This record gives sequence, C-alpha cells and structure tokens, in this order.
Amino acid sequence: MQILTKYKVALIQNAIFETKQKILEGVAAQIRDCVQKECKVIFLGEFFNTVFETNHLKKNAEDFSDKNNRETYDLMQQLSEDLQIMIIGGLPEVADGKLFNAALAFNDGKLVGQYRKCHLFDVDIPGGITHFESNTFGQGNNYCIFDSQYGRYGLGICYDIRFPVFSQVMRDQGCQVLSFPSAFNQTTGPLHWELLNRARALDNQVFVASTQAARYYSDDPDYYQTWGHSIITDPMGRVLATCGSDPAVLIQEINLSLVDQIRKNIPTSIQKRTDLYQVSKGGK
Repeated sequence: MQILTKYKVALIQNAIFETKQKILEGVAAQIRDCVQKECKVIFLGEFFNTVFETNHLKKNAEDFSDKNNRETYDLMQQLSEDLQIMIIGGLPEVADGKLFNAALAFNDGKLVGQYRKCHLFDVDIPGGITHFESNTFGQGNNYCIFDSQYGRYGLGICYDIRFPVFSQVMRDQGCQVLSFPSAFNQTTGPLHWELLNRARALDNQVFVASTQAARYYSDDPDYYQTWGHSIITDPMGRVLATCGSDPAVLIQEINLSLVDQIRKNIPTSIQKRTDLYQVSKGGK
C-alpha cells in the first residue's frame, strides 16, 4: 500500500439538534464541503449523532449488525465510499441488549476500525461534575489500530486519552496518528483538554486529532454540557488548530514525514531502559 505522506484533514465540530436525522443531514453537508476543499480524512466527535443525555443516547444507539437500525453507520460508509475518503467518528452502539460507547472508521467505504471505549468516565468532582458512564455503558476490551493510505492510525475515545500507556502501546505498534473522538465537559475541559492532547502527541511523537461535537445548550441538568474546543496537535506537541465551543470546522494539512523526522531527532523509543521497565500489550 502506497502511503500518502502529506494530506488535508478536517475536524468537524458539528451542531447538535433534537433529532438524529437533522444532525446527520448537517454532518453530511459539512463532509461534502470539506471534500470540496481537498480533505482526505474526516474526524467527527464522540456521540456526534445525538444529544448527550441518557434517553437520547439509548434512543439513538445503533446495532451495526442490523441494516434496519444503523442509519449513522450506513451514512458514514456511503459517504466514505462515494467521496473516496476516510471518516472516523463516535456513536452509541447497542449489541446483545447492552449499550457501548463506540467509534467507527471507514476508508473508501470499507470498515477498517471498530472500537468500544475501554476506560469509562466514572468521576465525582465536588462542585464540578459527577458522572458515572458505567451506569449506562459496557466496557470495551481491546485496542483499535488500522492501516490506510494515510498511515497507521490508533483509535480511542475521550477518557482513554488520560491513560498514557494506552496511547504508548499504539505508538509502539507503529501508529503515526491517534484519534480520540471526545466529549469533555465544562469542568475538566478548561483544565485538562488541551494539555492531554499535547501530552499524548509529545509523549508518543504522533499527530493527535480529537474532535468534539459543539456544545448543546440546555437548562436541563440531565444534559451533559460538552466543552468543544476540537484540536489537532503535531508530534512536537504544538497545537495546529483549535476552536471554541460552538460549531466549527478545522481544516489542517499534516505531513507524516514530520513523525519520522522527530523520532529520528529525539529517539526516545530506542532510548528506553527496557532493562528497568517494560510495557506489555494485553487485550482480548
């Protein structure tokens, strides 16, 4: 497979509406517009197809094996095939009666990556946020790494980015780009969001592309208020593009040769003291 070293990517921080159909119509139009601007890879957020609220998540969850209940899956696949691009995004999945926080990657219409979130967001910050994702979703048990003409990609979701070894294992298996569809909140977002993205990019000498859906404003306390601020970071930890909480599209050219250059100039991967410490890959 011939690797395209330099190409444009788009992070679509899409608007959220009450109905999945209206959300998907908007996302489809934005993807087509990005392709007109020569983007080859499209990054979407975590739960980009639904309001982030338990009843909406359950209603909009899709069974990827059921052709009558996978509207978002089919749209991503069709647009990827028709436009000859790669699309990565997160959505709620239902399988065997259980809900999962999932992400999919389609390349030229083929499903190349399917992932269920491994680290569930269970936190209690007094005066900030209390959220127990495990009350609603089951837990994934594996990594998601896939090859494409755009390089080797690793896929995580949101809270996964807080676990350095998770990203390190994907980097050690050759990933050049990590993607974390996300939905940070109004408490931890201002504190840690940019820092974590820059840290994972710098630690692993990779590009990190992390998209969120735009903030959905509501006075209902059950509605999770996302932080937005989608971001793409280079292997030196430099922020290439970011935005605020409202709908936005970030278009950025990336050059994979920078990954090789930085790993050669600062060769941390071959300087590890494996006689003192090691990380071994688990998973099922």
